[in-house]
Amino acid sequence: MKHKKTNAMRILEKANIEYEVNRYEVTHKHMDGITVAQTVGVDVKYVYKTLVLENARHECFVFIIPVKASLNLKQAANCVHQKKLMLLPVERLKQVTGYIRGGCSPIGMKKHFLTYIDESALTFESIYVSGGERGVQIKINVNDLINIVEADVVDIIE
Repeated sequence: MKHKKTNAMRILEKANIEYEVNRYEVTHKHMDGITVAQTVGVDVKYVYKTLVLENARHECFVFIIPVKASLNLKQAANCVHQKKLMLLPVERLKQVTGYIRGGCSPIGMKKHFLTYIDESALTFESIYVSGGERGVQIKINVNDLINIVEADVVDIIE
């Protein structure tokens, strides 16, 4: 069965960045990252999620953290020099990023947002992030991911 390429995959290919794709069956129910890791048979410590937060002026920021961790909102706000950040409402996610919940890749959003990846990613050669649609995970070299999304490496988890 031929699978269509996502925007994230096209961007990686255009930049000559190697990646692997893991696909999994999706249902109408939302699957958290831990369940996704178990479904594709990957140790959960290698799977990262993409969170989009906004400030009071609706400026958005992207944070990439382990799926089993929680974002430290105070540290996240500090690294973008904001008093407070809130999770972007799910109903605005597609309009702002081009992606839906459960398929939000840090690669290939509608526009470039300041992006931050938790420093824990540096302990691995490769990690898994969303491939740009539900049911698709991309395994990518951590340094390649940092470079393609122009991420700053910071301590942002609790």
